[in-house]
Amino acid sequence: MASTKYIPVIGMEVHAELKTTSKMFCRCVNDFGLEERPNVNVCPVCLGHPGALPTANVEAIKMVIKVGLALGADIARISKFDRKNYFYPDLPKGYQISQYDQPLTEHGSLEANGKPIAITRVHLEEDTGKLQHPEDAPYSLVDFNRSGVPLMELVTEPDITSSVEAKKFCQELQLLLRTLDVSGTDMEKGQMRCEANISLMQADKERKAENYGTKVEVKNLNSFKAVERAIEYEISRQESLLEAGEPVLQETRGWNDAQQKTYAQRSKESAHDYRYFPEPDLPPLVLGSLNEDSPKGAVAISVDAIRETLPELPQQRRARFMEEFSLSNEDAYLLTADPALASFTESVFAEMKEWVTTLDSVEGSAEEIWGHEIKKISKLVGGWLTSELFKLMKESKTTISGVQITASSFANFLKLVYERRANSSAAQIILREMFSTGKDAQTVLEEKDLGQVDDNESLDAVIEKIITANPDPVKDYMNGKENALQYLVGQGMKQTKGKANPEKLRELFKKRLSS
Repeated sequence: MASTKYIPVIGMEVHAELKTTSKMFCRCVNDFGLEERPNVNVCPVCLGHPGALPTANVEAIKMVIKVGLALGADIARISKFDRKNYFYPDLPKGYQISQYDQPLTEHGSLEANGKPIAITRVHLEEDTGKLQHPEDAPYSLVDFNRSGVPLMELVTEPDITSSVEAKKFCQELQLLLRTLDVSGTDMEKGQMRCEANISLMQADKERKAENYGTKVEVKNLNSFKAVERAIEYEISRQESLLEAGEPVLQETRGWNDAQQKTYAQRSKESAHDYRYFPEPDLPPLVLGSLNEDSPKGAVAISVDAIRETLPELPQQRRARFMEEFSLSNEDAYLLTADPALASFTESVFAEMKEWVTTLDSVEGSAEEIWGHEIKKISKLVGGWLTSELFKLMKESKTTISGVQITASSFANFLKLVYERRANSSAAQIILREMFSTGKDAQTVLEEKDLGQVDDNESLDAVIEKIITANPDPVKDYMNGKENALQYLVGQGMKQTKGKANPEKLRELFKKRLSS
């Protein structure tokens, strides 16, 4: 139960590895540190050998600017790289090339759960290596394949007030990065890593910095579920300390997923602990055109050219799907949660619109017909995608990109359902077969003889046969027992091997038994 005495104050720090061909400051291949063998994509630069000089990856810089533009952030006129000094075995140089006082972008925002979350900054740095700890061994190993991979870091303002809001923010950010095609954001592979800064403030205080409690940073959050649960645990832990009159220590804590609890790692460093200073081996960046005031040796990057490459953003697409396709907010969210799925959905709607507006059975202009049919089509597309196709994808642990069914083939399947050429049960069989074989709907319908029996003459014969064979249920129905009718309809479905329209059977039974 949420406390009424304290208000959570939460800010997120999110790192995302960028999808560049090479590493951030050298020409080594960027495989995100996922190579099968350790220390294969390394060179004197990313191993920190004396005298090796870095060269900035311009594509990585452009990607971060693209993210900043999508967030509505301010793009710096002049930016630079800095050295962040600290010692750790996975950092061969003894410092990390990052950005400190002149990041690429600042002051954006991203909406989560209907609330804008302010972005403090988005900057660029290099990733570190990875430590491996063999079981029962008195040593650790270091793999430098990931060392030097371009890493985007996004820092929010402490605007978040709940674990659910934090999780939602991270999900929205993941979708944005995928839509911009700048990062794979696979959290299980470490391509996106979330850290939460959490403190509590008295509920009766004004929400401003001097009233915030002591901040604790929680690391090792490698799933959205972990983000939510770690924040919930930390809020509860800090509240218990405050209620007991004990101080909350400023520290970095890890998340133990098995025990579902945070644990102390080390005292939290401040900026001065890292002894930041400008990276002497890299020139400053001018984001725009060079002029007489530009720093000597500066590298110019066109922000306008990057702005022109921005695609439709996830929240824009979600709003458009609701307006154009009459989708509910829930369905629109689900169907735009993956860029490939959103494109698939849009193609299905385009096919259905072109088809339904040219049917001989409808009258009016294309727009008039679409306006009349859109809600029915929307329910059909949204329902079969989010329920049945999603279920098959979950069972097979695949995404829409790995599905054998094309958008055109899926639309053809929906046409069968729309025209009642296959009932709901038969349609589920057809879709499952399409999913596993890639066959089109009509082929499966014919091969499995699943076409719906819908003509009155055939169904009348079935109904007469069932009435004759089931006098007791017929008598029960005549005496007002509605459940008896469902039994008779079930017998009709059995007689037709599931190919009859159950609603039509119900209507014909009622008509026959009332005459």
